[in-house]
Amino acid sequence: MNLTTRRTRLAAATLAAVTAVGGLAACGNDDDDAPAEGGKPAKLVVDTFGEMGYDELVKQYEQQTGIKIELRKTAQLRDYRPKLVRYLATGKGAADVTALEEGILNEFKANSRNWVDLTSLIDDHSKEYLPWKWELGKAADGRLIGLPTDVGSLAVCYRKDLFEAAGLPTERDQVSALWPDWNGFHQAGQKYKQATGKGFIDSITAVSNGVLFQQGSDLFYDKENNVIAKDSPAVKAAWDTATSMVDISAKAETWSPAWNAGFKQGTFAATFCPSWMLGIVEENSGEGNKGKWDVAAVPGGGGNWGGSWLAVPEQSQHQKEAAKLAEFLTNASGQVAAFKAAGPLPTNLEALKNEEFLNYTNEYFSGAPTGKIFGESVSKIEPVHLGPKHQAVKENAFEPAMRAFENGRASKDQAWAQFVKDAETQGAF
Repeated sequence: MNLTTRRTRLAAATLAAVTAVGGLAACGNDDDDAPAEGGKPAKLVVDTFGEMGYDELVKQYEQQTGIKIELRKTAQLRDYRPKLVRYLATGKGAADVTALEEGILNEFKANSRNWVDLTSLIDDHSKEYLPWKWELGKAADGRLIGLPTDVGSLAVCYRKDLFEAAGLPTERDQVSALWPDWNGFHQAGQKYKQATGKGFIDSITAVSNGVLFQQGSDLFYDKENNVIAKDSPAVKAAWDTATSMVDISAKAETWSPAWNAGFKQGTFAATFCPSWMLGIVEENSGEGNKGKWDVAAVPGGGGNWGGSWLAVPEQSQHQKEAAKLAEFLTNASGQVAAFKAAGPLPTNLEALKNEEFLNYTNEYFSGAPTGKIFGESVSKIEPVHLGPKHQAVKENAFEPAMRAFENGRASKDQAWAQFVKDAETQGAF
């Protein structure tokens, strides 16, 4: 048994002991959600991160059921995960419906006792979703703990006005033709930088995400959940490709205030857009930039970055009603509505064939046929094995090392060595 395996098993036992408290302790959400007349709860709470497009959907549900829905949003996954860990460890505070992103899903599936088995609370929907997406919502013991929401099919969002000022093509088909591969993307960025003196892409970590999730293979972990960060071909490909583009980077760290402002200020001309990012780009760019953005193909022809499931914590006092709410938010019509509102790409097979979805054009993004663009890419998505602490390795080891190189605080070799060291620590489970 190697060091990583021993640490993995020890840490897993420790986490199980801690998080088991969440499954056994007193229930949370006891503020003003006592049952109303007729036995229905007065309120259900939904926890999400980023923008999942649920604002109008929960209003519909309130009208249909008479149950008030409190939608608690956390902007960043890095802030969302610690809250969820605390809720489960203390046995209180968790929402009735909780979003689990792919990067943290396996970590929280490890102790399935924290989550309600949805099988007996909802109808059988197993044939209604992308098969691999449905299966990932199950824990190792077979319990169905998560209903599929979206996948993060990749594209490139770009500013047409900034491309035009730099002498680059602006029509989406012509832009896509600029970069059939990553070398082409780099060359386009260099032309932009030479013409404007500004960064072309927001950051090299954005590039790394684009490359990383195209690989269709093990990333930071192997199938036995050993940390393989330093030996993973997929990770090395993402590292080498991203660091080679430091010359065209605006060095705007994703989710930072500079990044948020950069959309409106034109600090960079392009960013990698999984479908769910469209709403964030629009929000950050503001009404004044409507029609200046468009959507083109990603170099290399596809990939998946992100995607989630909705789960019901055991500590919910209204498990049956919470399961029905999760069912409503993830059904075909709910997924189409969420896509139109904020961009999360459906995984429900009926939704993916829905004419309203396929014919949808996004006026903010210059009328881009985003239903068609993202919908056609779904069949190309290959699930990758992320491992139990994927998000921690990515956010606390891989990306910090990359930023250290990007900002001149470390050489490329020094940064890689730091990543390898930190990956072992962050990846232990």
